[in-house]
Amino acid sequence: MIAHRLRIEHAQLLADQLQAHLFIDETGHGANWNHHRALEWAARQECRVVVLEDDALPVQGFVAKVIDWLSRFPDDMLSFYLGTGRPPQYQLEIATKLIAADRDRAEHITLQRLLHAVCYSVPPSLIPKVLQRWDSGKPADYAVGDACGGPVIYPCFSLVDHADGVPVERHHDRQPRHERRRAWRLHG
Repeated sequence: MIAHRLRIEHAQLLADQLQAHLFIDETGHGANWNHHRALEWAARQECRVVVLEDDALPVQGFVAKVIDWLSRFPDDMLSFYLGTGRPPQYQLEIATKLIAADRDRAEHITLQRLLHAVCYSVPPSLIPKVLQRWDSGKPADYAVGDACGGPVIYPCFSLVDHADGVPVERHHDRQPRHERRRAWRLHG
């Protein structure tokens, strides 16, 4: 679990609830640095790891639902959050794919990029590639997804929501974030 020092209280509660390993950015290195640390740790684990940010709000039964998705897609990158607002250039594509998924009674959509680092899982076999291709100049979500390469599976109903509080990260584009940042659809 990735945490910023300003959100430590909530992060510790969530980490305890999920029995998660906690990576706290005490010195302000940023999300990119902290996600890289989490994936370095994940590379040394014997099981598949799910990375959550401190502002993730898991749904009821989160762990069981994640295990189900990971067993269905063992070799694919999965994102358990699909959000509104950011990034704005992908919102029409997301809406179109969700409508098509409804029509086809599909449970997931596929996008070519990891749009949100709120909650995701990289297959263990791809973590060395991700670490080798890591770009520390990108936002964390793009750094992870672009280094992984290939499509990302998104459940149509997210398994976490986003707390959507005041951002603690200084964004590379220096643009303020005013868009609503919540899940398109939330499981349950």
